[in-house]
Amino acid sequence: MLKCLRSTTTWGYFCVPWGLVSVVLVTVFVLSAAPFMGGMRAFFVIGKWWARQLLWINGAEWSAEGWERVPEEIRNGTMSAIFMSNHESHLDPPLLMGAIPVMAVFIAKKEIRNMPFVGWLTRAAGIIFIDRGNSEKAAKSISEAAEQIRQGKNVVIFPEGTRTRDGRLGQFKKGGFSLAIKAEVPIVPLATVGGWEVLPKGARHLRPAKIQVIFGKAVHPKDYPNRQALMEEVEGQIRELVESVRHSR
Repeated sequence: MLKCLRSTTTWGYFCVPWGLVSVVLVTVFVLSAAPFMGGMRAFFVIGKWWARQLLWINGAEWSAEGWERVPEEIRNGTMSAIFMSNHESHLDPPLLMGAIPVMAVFIAKKEIRNMPFVGWLTRAAGIIFIDRGNSEKAAKSISEAAEQIRQGKNVVIFPEGTRTRDGRLGQFKKGGFSLAIKAEVPIVPLATVGGWEVLPKGARHLRPAKIQVIFGKAVHPKDYPNRQALMEEVEGQIRELVESVRHSR
């Protein structure tokens, strides 16, 4: 019965306000637990639960594979990395919170840190904020972000910069690759497929579907002669992963 209910438009419209209410609830839980667990750990322990229940309520099945391809140093936390993924929908951030086994924060615009609830959560989680106000501030933000990554913080970046408009992979931007070169850490390409079916850009309600996350092979900036070559390798892997999943469906 629940499965049939999830497939209805009414249920899809219910999930949107529940998503907003649950953000408020998870903020309260994280901030309450932070003094005892630490902000970042509280965010990821409670946040993973929140992400999984959100997907479950929406009727979205999800799976992840290929983690064994990631170098052991990244898997056991002795080496930090930048995880780069395509961006299909608003569900991608919570999905990746649950799918990436290690704690990995997101890059966000500095304006988000002052937003009620979402801003409080991002600050507790140790999210890295980038000031895009002007080129000088942006360059300083990148240098500060690179230092945090060198000190052991994992990061998730959507190199397209925004969600897809039509379900296809968009053009990659250079910022994340410049950050990887400056931080001197590997990039782990990964693909998320299915979020577009659940919540395409502009949709007013969610639809049940299967979402898959596939990890690719780590790419180290030092092995490539320049940023362009590095970007082409990562983009090529992500495109190949996305197409392989779509062809298997």
